[in-house]
Amino acid sequence: MAGRLVAIYTTTSGGEPMVARNDCHATVGAGLDGDRYATKSGKFSSREGSGREVTLIAREAVARANEGGVVLNENETRRNLVTEGVDLEDLVGRTFTVGEAVLIGVRDCPPCAYLEGLTRPGVRAALEGGGGLRADVVREGTVRVGDEIAVLDLAAD
Repeated sequence: MAGRLVAIYTTTSGGEPMVARNDCHATVGAGLDGDRYATKSGKFSSREGSGREVTLIAREAVARANEGGVVLNENETRRNLVTEGVDLEDLVGRTFTVGEAVLIGVRDCPPCAYLEGLTRPGVRAALEGGGGLRADVVREGTVRVGDEIAVLDLAAD
């Protein structure tokens, strides 16, 4: 399975609009440089556990949500990395590359009431089953729009 990174979004604090970037450095133990979770200023930064460094969502999931009647821009999903051609569910528990960086998929990232409150009614239901993936950085590096996304631990296939 190989796909592409089609967009990068970060924001400096919880609840603020996500800003598009062409590239970003991923740091082990923190996430994407300048993002709210790397600086521990995100809405859920105080929660314990892994999977709080980087979030991903599939462009295809956003398209399905829009087909269902909810108008949602990719930046409104509040996910950091937008992918295309990748089954994010298959990345839970797996290591994968995004450009120079290596991430590990930790768990799914279902849409929540907080997201719906920042957007509009119906977003949570429209993204159900396609809310994305939470991941941690295991090798730092720069990620760029257009980078390939590829699974490293192919033995599990």
